[in-house]
Amino acid sequence: MIRNKLQPNNANTTGQVPSLLQAGGCFLIVLIMISLGLFVFEVSVHAVIFLALLWVGTQAALLGYAFSDIRGMMNNGISKALPAIYIFMLIGMVIASFMQSGTIASLIYYGMGLLQPTVFLAAGLILCAFMSIATGSSWGTAGTAGVVLMGIGETIGIPLALVAGMVISGATFGDKLSPISDTTNLAAMSAGTDLYRHIHAMLYTTVPAFVIVLIIFILLGLEYSDNLLPKDNIDAIKIALAGAYELNLFITLLPLLLMFGLSIKRVSPEVSMSSSIVLAMIIAIFYQEKDSVSVVNALWLNTAGTTGIENIDILLGRGGIYSMAWTLLLSIMALALGGILHHAGFLSVLLEHIISRIKRISTLIATTIISGFVGNLAMGEAYISIILSCQLFKDSYQKRKLDNAVLSRSVEEGATLTAGLIPWTTTGAFYTATLGISTLEYAPYAFLNLLNPVLSIIMAVFGIGLLQHKIVCSASAK
Repeated sequence: MIRNKLQPNNANTTGQVPSLLQAGGCFLIVLIMISLGLFVFEVSVHAVIFLALLWVGTQAALLGYAFSDIRGMMNNGISKALPAIYIFMLIGMVIASFMQSGTIASLIYYGMGLLQPTVFLAAGLILCAFMSIATGSSWGTAGTAGVVLMGIGETIGIPLALVAGMVISGATFGDKLSPISDTTNLAAMSAGTDLYRHIHAMLYTTVPAFVIVLIIFILLGLEYSDNLLPKDNIDAIKIALAGAYELNLFITLLPLLLMFGLSIKRVSPEVSMSSSIVLAMIIAIFYQEKDSVSVVNALWLNTAGTTGIENIDILLGRGGIYSMAWTLLLSIMALALGGILHHAGFLSVLLEHIISRIKRISTLIATTIISGFVGNLAMGEAYISIILSCQLFKDSYQKRKLDNAVLSRSVEEGATLTAGLIPWTTTGAFYTATLGISTLEYAPYAFLNLLNPVLSIIMAVFGIGLLQHKIVCSASAK
């Protein structure tokens, strides 16, 4: 049996290493508790994770660890995420400030001009992608632009399942690559890699997948070139936005351009986000002529928009530090849970017996992606699946000298991309309720979510995009 290499500073070295039966049983009970809690008894996920913490902590105590040692394991798991806590808070403030400055309103206003019948699907895909990158939220994009696009698609006569698949593909693409996305930051944090390094790694597989999906939607859109466009609905939305905001494209997009520019120059996320927040606040106060106190308060909790269109007002009211509390608290609790599972040896033992037989890098990446999907099936939450998958596979990637960004990318492709394809996940349930189409209906048309993981595995087989620390992947290593 192996001894954990990453023990907390105050860890009890006399603690026993769990047997395979103990480790498997402990992990299986955690999965059962989460599954039953969420799907059968409909208990809050935070409460379920607390009960799982009690269970895992008790199992660690039975191995001989004192409470101080167990607390040290939890602290060790959380401490690695401390830099990301600042980013989580900044994400909420970026979103709120972009809403106040009219940045998001401008994206909607000018994006509507792209929606012609022939290119409706392709333009909608791009619009959702840009909105999701700007807001960092696939949910927010689906719940606003997605709802608008569903209404337009229905009027044009395009099958709603196809439109929903387009919305989800675009929203997922932007959410996956956005530096202010919670899952993007969570994956980078859990894998122990830099945020921009993580995004850089995802570009290898996500951009080619997006281009393929874009071509598919262009070809499918040609079938509806003779359909009529509901111009009145689009005009109503644009008039409402123009009445609520000054929509000078150059001025309102400056905060977004600043953040992207600083990101390209590899400026730290904290600095680039903070700079964008300050600029957006200045624009909101002096250009949009909003009350300065309201703008500052929006950084804590934003208020709904005033366009008079419910779905748009809900979108424009997103953001603020408070809006990130649910994700942040869940992440901290799941990291504590992962800390015990890892440092008490439960995950190490499973790793030794399950992953030790994996010889090829491509098999490791495929296993990681499948693990994320299975985690979503079992736990219904991509957040938990991301954290636990990173804990489970990190050592295997390091032993093969793969960059941690390859791990975070593979975990996102298994967890983030598949969450919306499963009816009982929170993401799948949200999409169904928001877009009015069942998961099983739109899933075959969510081409990016289906194609990206498969493309990633194929690229790994050929050794493409395998970022490494010291050595270049050879054909024999595949």
